[in-house]
Amino acid sequence: MSDGYPTAAQKEALRLICDHGRLETERLGRRLLRARRPSSNPGFARAIARMAGTLTWRLQAQGFITETADGAWVTTASGRRLISCSSERA
Repeated sequence: MSDGYPTAAQKEALRLICDHGRLETERLGRRLLRARRPSSNPGFARAIARMAGTLTWRLQAQGFITETADGAWVTTASGRRLISCSSERA
């Protein structure tokens, strides 16, 4: 996070959440992993899963996503404006 501006990885996570309407952190991690080239590093998948947790924490702190009662993440109006996503699924 740089001076309150979302990073490319944060915007990618925000786009995935917006495009899918709602995602739990684990599902977000799987989608982030699929968006990358495969790696022979045995810790790669675990690192991406950890990254998903960090990204959601930061996006929530910035007010771009919010957590639903069942633990899924959804974009806020502010988050949708940031990435020009018109989806308003909940």
